[in-house]
Amino acid sequence: MIADKPLMLKELPKEERPREKMLTKGAAALSNAELLAILLRTGGKADSVLRLAERLLKKYEDLGLAGLAVLTPQEMRKIKGIGLAKAVTVAAAVEIGKRLASLVPGARPAILSPGDAANYMMAKLRYETKEHFIGILLSTKNHILAAPTISVGTLNASLVHPRELFKEAINYSAASVILVHNHPSGDPTPSTEDIELTRKLVKAGKILDISVLDHVIIGDNKYVSLKEKGIIA
Repeated sequence: MIADKPLMLKELPKEERPREKMLTKGAAALSNAELLAILLRTGGKADSVLRLAERLLKKYEDLGLAGLAVLTPQEMRKIKGIGLAKAVTVAAAVEIGKRLASLVPGARPAILSPGDAANYMMAKLRYETKEHFIGILLSTKNHILAAPTISVGTLNASLVHPRELFKEAINYSAASVILVHNHPSGDPTPSTEDIELTRKLVKAGKILDISVLDHVIIGDNKYVSLKEKGIIA
């Protein structure tokens, strides 16, 4: 038996097309596939844009919508119908979502606990497939001045030199810094290398009079604070 040919977008009732549906019912009324279809804009000769969106979502369907956070533009382009423009558009939308999720209400958020630092960086780092090492730069009252990425490593290693970290801290006139990096495995347990690097950076910070307050390791919706573990005095 031959499967029914999928409806192309123009064949759908106008009120059921994603753009029109968003305008009349609001973005919350749209499914994940419909929202993604708006970003993709067009389908292919054989598939509607909705079918293309569904195929992209199924790439990591065990993660649900979060699967988009681990797909690189290069991986998206391996899916039939996804070209460069579509891939970078989706990747840009995902990055905007991460940044919005990390925002804290108020003019300038403050970090007052390891949990604050973890919450600030969780959305950005929990789905990364490589280690990202970030310095949260703080004022004298622990308000966030900036959170630059110091290095991006391989699957299980991040290369960080004190010079790169403290150059950023000096540029922002930071009084202190909190180190943050992720473990792509999802397990935030610190490695021997993590502990050695932390002690090295704490020592360098003392020389420059820029305190390293903590090193927070991000896993999959969980974290470990080396301050809470007593590794940082």
